[in-house]
Amino acid sequence: MKFKHLSAAFLLVISASAFVSPKKTLRTFVSNYENVLGTSLELKFKTSSQADADLAEARALNEMDRLDDILSAYKANSEFNKWMSNGKQTTKISSELFEVLKQFENYKTLTNGALDASAKVIGDVWKKAAAEDHLPSTAALEHAVTLVKQKHYILNEQDGTVTRLDDTPLALNSFAKSYIINKAAEKAVQSAGIENVVVNIGGDMVIKGNQPEVIEIANPKADAENDVALTTIKVSNMAVATSGNYRRGFSVNGKWYSHIVDPRTGKPASEIISATVIGPDASETGALATSFNVLSIAEIEALTKTRNDIAYLLITKDGKEIRSKEWANYEFALNKPAIGLEKASKGDKLWNTKYELVVNLEIANIESTDGKRVRRPFVAVWIEDAAKAPVRNLAIWYNKPRWLPDLKSWNRANGDEFKKGAEGKLSSTSSATRGPGRYSLSWDGKDDSGKLVKAGVYTVFIEVAREHGTYQVIAKEMKFAGSAQKIELTPNTELTSASLDYRKIATAKK
Repeated sequence: MKFKHLSAAFLLVISASAFVSPKKTLRTFVSNYENVLGTSLELKFKTSSQADADLAEARALNEMDRLDDILSAYKANSEFNKWMSNGKQTTKISSELFEVLKQFENYKTLTNGALDASAKVIGDVWKKAAAEDHLPSTAALEHAVTLVKQKHYILNEQDGTVTRLDDTPLALNSFAKSYIINKAAEKAVQSAGIENVVVNIGGDMVIKGNQPEVIEIANPKADAENDVALTTIKVSNMAVATSGNYRRGFSVNGKWYSHIVDPRTGKPASEIISATVIGPDASETGALATSFNVLSIAEIEALTKTRNDIAYLLITKDGKEIRSKEWANYEFALNKPAIGLEKASKGDKLWNTKYELVVNLEIANIESTDGKRVRRPFVAVWIEDAAKAPVRNLAIWYNKPRWLPDLKSWNRANGDEFKKGAEGKLSSTSSATRGPGRYSLSWDGKDDSGKLVKAGVYTVFIEVAREHGTYQVIAKEMKFAGSAQKIELTPNTELTSASLDYRKIATAKK
């Protein structure tokens, strides 16, 4: 009887264990879209199934569409634009529009006027000046600043209304995108099976979940996309926003001016060229990143003196890096392979280190014809030697590894190494897809292991494939032996333009 009871217990354990499901492996699912809130969008979901990722993606996109219909300054029928066209009267508005307008008032006070929804007035003055290629008059700027300093609306908490006080144009650009992606990330992370969510809208990110996300901070003084990042951070359950003058601005009389203007003076930001902020609140993080381009170092330090939940990295116009003490909590050093020199025989010469190859390409802006979102193309740019062996990967921009075989030529040359898990041998530019626009990539004459190659003839490949789109590949042989040359390549459906510029390095990069 004793053994019968033991046998029964053993069988019970076996039977119970049979119903315990094995823990599913978490994977990262990535999607990229164009022309979302006027810029590029990247979504990352950590989950065990494609179905869960697809559902979370749909929830995030639906929330972004809903909020864009409320807050957009570009959609004629958005709630914001309808309110703006109502004139000076009291209007009942949605809780979301009310919240954003209230945040603008709060951040205007917090930043001592460095952030203002009516700064659009000043921006329009500078846009007009750029179109006419002359600096705006003192009178025009003073008038714009006077308009900005006025109170433009009154919010009523009790009945959820807003009263316009004047006709000054407003824009909700500085942090509205951060507000929207935070709401979208919240919807996604609540979806079944989702462990982690990253929403990246034009470089501003929200990370939900406890899995840390590794983020490279771009060097605002870098010329090429694959230049070494300024630094790398690792964050979880936080927002990250970067604002600066190196992507957008105005050119007047051949001089570049930032698109970020100081609402208090009417002058474009000039001392700080890039500000990255890490914080728990996405809207505040976006607001601070913009205003830190305007405020002085002393003002920034005073504003964040009691905020140990805010970290920032500032880059001044002369390249100086200013880190808050909290920044060290997120920054970490990557292990980079040592750079060596290839041993050459007596008859061989190594790459001339005074020269570099710059690959310029412009990804075409393809508009949707069926109302659906346009997915970004996959792009691979790499170098092969005379024996058709891959030497250096300059860029592999993709989202889902299962689609990499669509890059047929790149897959032929590099696919086996990728499948073996040898991504570490590839260039650090293996990353997310890129949106329409112009990009530059540089080759310093080193192979993927960091060794200088021999001088001679190599073939440059540029391959582009788009889901539900076309497939294009350009291959151009070029001699690299210390004599500058530039070659314009034939454009195609996916590439508006492309060129190879083998040139002498003008100045050492930071």
